[in-house]
Amino acid sequence: MRYRRMPIEAESPEQLGYGSIRFNLAESSVTDATLGDLGEGLGGLVLQYGDHLGLPELREAIAADAPGVPVDGVMVTPGAVAALFILHTSLLREGDHAVVARPNYATNVETPRAIGADVSFLDLQFEDGWAVDPAQIESLMTDRTRLVSLTTPHNPTGTTLDRGTLDAVIALVERHGAKLLIDETYREMTFGEPLPVAAGLSPAVVSVSSLSKTYGLPGIRIGWLVTQDLALRDRLLAAKEQILISGSAIDETIALRALERRPVWLPAIRARIDEAFGITADWLRDHATLEWVPPRGGVVGFPRIRPDADVDTEAFYRVLFDEHGTIVGPGHWFEQPRESFRLGYGWPSTDDLRGGLAAIDAALADTAR
Repeated sequence: MRYRRMPIEAESPEQLGYGSIRFNLAESSVTDATLGDLGEGLGGLVLQYGDHLGLPELREAIAADAPGVPVDGVMVTPGAVAALFILHTSLLREGDHAVVARPNYATNVETPRAIGADVSFLDLQFEDGWAVDPAQIESLMTDRTRLVSLTTPHNPTGTTLDRGTLDAVIALVERHGAKLLIDETYREMTFGEPLPVAAGLSPAVVSVSSLSKTYGLPGIRIGWLVTQDLALRDRLLAAKEQILISGSAIDETIALRALERRPVWLPAIRARIDEAFGITADWLRDHATLEWVPPRGGVVGFPRIRPDADVDTEAFYRVLFDEHGTIVGPGHWFEQPRESFRLGYGWPSTDDLRGGLAAIDAALADTAR
């Protein structure tokens, strides 16, 4: 493995220090929850080794949302990032080939590289609405292709796959004998009816998700892999056992209690997302300097400085942080031009969101040439 630090992590709000940021528009989740939000103590919990796949009741709750996937097809991991690492290192060896959508969550790009896999990028375009074209995926595949990697709702653009496109890509990987990774961490934040859990549609698909984004629980480090392919599940479990044996009894118990509260929590979360998205969409509508492809899910979008706008991009980021205490996710976090940036509208309060958007306007005005 050839590890290197990813800019999205080295420059993250938690590394800069939350206390140094006034308006945090870089986050890709809703507001962080507290342990007190669960309303129950954990004093009686036995701190023993757990089921290596994960707490059975937690896996049952996850599988209940994934028709076609058995409970034993669910493996709980320390966050979605560990699920992605385990999957990539189990499926890919040096010299294998992967097709990866770009822009993308950085781990989906960097881990295949660290393994030494040959990566072909499905480069999505603003001008195409960041749409995925199955024919383009097929043109990139070879007889060494082991993995195709997509996300929906997409990070950082917030766009989504439609069912027809998803079905076409599944058929494609089935014909080629490859696996399809669908990173669906934002699935429950889809505007409108979400797609089914993709792993339930074919044994060729592996779905990855977590509680970090929709439920604001990144601190408990709970994610999961879902697959119908139990032989692959065994390989993934072998990797997990060699890395950490089993998960945290505390984290998995908290996760179960959070999912038990989903019927109450999720409508409130969705209402807050709708409000924040409305504020952000109104701000960007007919904006003189910025444009975006409106998201269809999640809590992030990927606006860009209009090509005809004369803004000093490097000065913009410097002024935005140094003079206005505001952070966004610059394009280089996603191997994109720095004229684009990820805008997280779900994490800050309504007042802080409005303050951060005003700060962006001020920084753009200050750095116009």
